[in-house]
Amino acid sequence: MALSVSARLALGFSCVGHTFSHLLMLLYPTVVLSLESEWSLTFGELIALMLAGQILFGAAAVPAGWLADRWSVPGMMALFFLGTGGMCVAAGFADGPLAMAVGLGGIGLFAAIYHPVGIAWVTRDPATRGRALGINGVFGALGTAGGAVVAGTLAEAFGWQWAFFVPGAVCFAVGVALTVAIAFGLVRDSRETVRTARSEASRGDMVRGAMVLLVTIAFSGLIYQSTSFAMPKLFDVRLAGIVDSTAEVGLLVSMVYGVSALAQVVGGWMADRFDLKRVYIVCWAMQIPFLALATTLAGPLLLPVAAMMVLTNTAFVPAENSLFARFSPPAWRSTAFGVKFLVSLGVSAISVPLVGQLYDMAGDFEPLLILLALFATSGAVAGLLLPATRRGQPSVQPAE
Repeated sequence: MALSVSARLALGFSCVGHTFSHLLMLLYPTVVLSLESEWSLTFGELIALMLAGQILFGAAAVPAGWLADRWSVPGMMALFFLGTGGMCVAAGFADGPLAMAVGLGGIGLFAAIYHPVGIAWVTRDPATRGRALGINGVFGALGTAGGAVVAGTLAEAFGWQWAFFVPGAVCFAVGVALTVAIAFGLVRDSRETVRTARSEASRGDMVRGAMVLLVTIAFSGLIYQSTSFAMPKLFDVRLAGIVDSTAEVGLLVSMVYGVSALAQVVGGWMADRFDLKRVYIVCWAMQIPFLALATTLAGPLLLPVAAMMVLTNTAFVPAENSLFARFSPPAWRSTAFGVKFLVSLGVSAISVPLVGQLYDMAGDFEPLLILLALFATSGAVAGLLLPATRRGQPSVQPAE
């Protein structure tokens, strides 16, 4: 069945929002490379300025999801674009560590809106959920990939401030466009349809599935955020002599994360066609050898290993979000996804001091990568405890 104009625009704004939610949050780890000499601070001290933003990125997810369920999904998405873009521009005016921490905190606060609202927006049809999440995931991966190259290129060409000014202004402009579309009725809310939908699992399976997923989600968040924060510095250190500028580091990081966009499409296809639990566990297990290989690897071989490390970490995302949608009540799905991302992004805020302090202590990322390999092993084991997810199971109870 053809999508309505409102549904097409909703999917489009959701996908673009996914790009900006990751891109704007990942500008700073590359900007740090320019600030180390300008502000005369260590990598660990500078990366720690992200902590408040990362905490808010997770902590504000639950109230954002609740507001979307009770008020308006499109309205919250417009607030996401306007607030995140505006605070990104503000971060470009920072004249010291405190101002930068405040700017990054504001970005995290408004960026927290996207995942509980935007992801829940694209999980409403179980039949095509995996494909929709795969497409949406590609845009998120492009944002992750683009963060380093956008920041590196703009910082190298015009100064680090422009790494915030330009993407922030574009994000704000998209928010204006969505606000206009809502005002003219081109994008409409569909909360009433969602409230009458039926749950996809029994109460017992919903409780058990949610509890297991909250554990695995915490591990996946730690791995994803730690690798994305560490990657620019990892390449700067391990590829010495191969890369000579911030822009080159940013380009290589972006290439690595660009590859992960393909994993989202494949992961979405698998989520629609195969047993979700099996897909999820296999993808978890595939991360372990690549994280282990990366612990001491340097030189050109690091690039394909890093690409596979990121690819395997993102391939299961459509399956993970499909599982979480399955084990959550439709009428409260945005709030449920808020809890999911509170755990994922809130716990992963630990990765900020983890990355900085382990590097400052060891002078390398070997201890960090060993720890992440252990997290991946724990995630794969925990996935075995998920309820069975046979395809084609009927809805079993009314949503509440």
